[in-house]
Amino acid sequence: MSPNSFCRRLPAGLTLFLVAASLFLVSLTAGAAAADQLRPPEATLHYHFRPIVTFRATFVGASPEYRVRRALARIEALPVGHMQQPIELTPFVVEDRRGISLHIGEAVLFGILEGDLDPEEKIPLAAAARRSADELGAALLAVSEQRRPMVLVKGIGLSLAATAIAVLLLWLIRRAAAFIVRHFEKVIDAHPESSSFRWARHGWALVQRIAQLLMGFLWLSVAYLWLSFVLARFPLTEPLGDRLTTFLFGLLETIGVGFVEALPSLTTALVILFLTKAFNDALGNFFKAARAGRVQVHGLHPETVNATHRICTIIVWGLGIAIAYPFIPMSDSDAFKGLSVMFGFMLTLGSAGIVNQLMSGLVLVYSRALSVGDFVDLGETVGVVSEVGALSTKVINMRNEEVTIPNAVLVGSPIKNYSRLAGARGTLVSTKVTIGYDTPWRQVHAMLIAAAEQTPGLRALPKPFVYQRGLADWYVEYELFAHMDKPLERVPVLSALHANIQDQFNTYGVQIMSPHFVVQPKDNVVVPRESWHAAPAEPEAGERPQ
Repeated sequence: MSPNSFCRRLPAGLTLFLVAASLFLVSLTAGAAAADQLRPPEATLHYHFRPIVTFRATFVGASPEYRVRRALARIEALPVGHMQQPIELTPFVVEDRRGISLHIGEAVLFGILEGDLDPEEKIPLAAAARRSADELGAALLAVSEQRRPMVLVKGIGLSLAATAIAVLLLWLIRRAAAFIVRHFEKVIDAHPESSSFRWARHGWALVQRIAQLLMGFLWLSVAYLWLSFVLARFPLTEPLGDRLTTFLFGLLETIGVGFVEALPSLTTALVILFLTKAFNDALGNFFKAARAGRVQVHGLHPETVNATHRICTIIVWGLGIAIAYPFIPMSDSDAFKGLSVMFGFMLTLGSAGIVNQLMSGLVLVYSRALSVGDFVDLGETVGVVSEVGALSTKVINMRNEEVTIPNAVLVGSPIKNYSRLAGARGTLVSTKVTIGYDTPWRQVHAMLIAAAEQTPGLRALPKPFVYQRGLADWYVEYELFAHMDKPLERVPVLSALHANIQDQFNTYGVQIMSPHFVVQPKDNVVVPRESWHAAPAEPEAGERPQ
């Protein structure tokens, strides 16, 4: 059955009754809302920084704000002699509304109605009137006391004494801060080589800023205490001084109570972090022993010890901080939650490139493609690896320049490591020459090896050796190999080797020039058998020159 058909089946009288009831409820709700909007705002009467009474009701057409102004004008108009007289309370009824009038003699100050009472306090009208009379009496007494010369003289004297003490404290704080700063500067300058003080020197600007903030906080504290003391010395401003003092002690009480309540959780967090550090130190000793070779672990190589140590340190401290975080005071506050969201947002935006570099660094380390001290060829950069970092690798090239290469670039390019397979034999270095077929290969081998033996920087053992890399149309390609101990000296050593090769070939009259024939020579370009062992080549054991 539809709603329309149901309404048609109801009696007409019942329908009219339901409609009227609905309209009545709507009118009541609208009337209550309109009454709330038309109700005038409450107003509090203050006299010389003291709250006397709060007016909430309209009295004889006067709004609460107008009642405050009228009452304040009447109080200000009181003669000086009336201020120390008792305040009398007189009940009255106006327009069926009960109230109590406060007056001194014949001078009516203001009246308090039942509509002025706070519904949440639930106190009778007489008690509220008596409380307002006490507050007003204290304010009038303060005005009377303020006009006494001795009170003014005493307040000014105490204020001057407090001012002198405050100025002295500010001067002492400034002198103490300057003395401490100079002392730390002397201590840091006296230990220029100490690693601990080196960090202090880098963070010295931050330390100075913290010292300035601390000095400013102490200055503000002294000024706050001075202002509270001075205001409390005069009867008229005594409420302000009491409020400042109450606020300060309330703040200290809140901080103290909060600190005491946070001690168990804070102690738990410190214990967790202490155990985390102890476990991390134990791991550090293990990896130190592995780095020194005292501990052998399958899969843990000397090149990967440092990276594995860093990864384990991050994991251990990450777990420790995650476990201790809930026990940190105010960790569940909105401020901590906001910081967590902000750091998460920043990490989300900037993590793509960083994670790529970090993973590339792990690939470099655990593939053992290179390590610190290796002589490598990275395409456009040739030099010695000085640092393999989490995000980049630093290489010192032949010009003694430090080149920083992102790890992602290294992973995507071939790496030639000249030191990895050298071991105790040193780094291998080579050079090539192309000599015509009319020169005995034994003579070329002997000259190249003699040049290598005369070159400083190349090792005598293992002995240099020569390979014939190719037999081209007009010449033979020879490659000389020798070992060296200092990869950084590769360029000057190769230069000296090339000079010695030229001297050797010039000494024995062999030209270092690859022949290119325009026409075929009349005679075949061959080496006669009697010249196979031309100087400085020597026949091998069991081999006789013809």
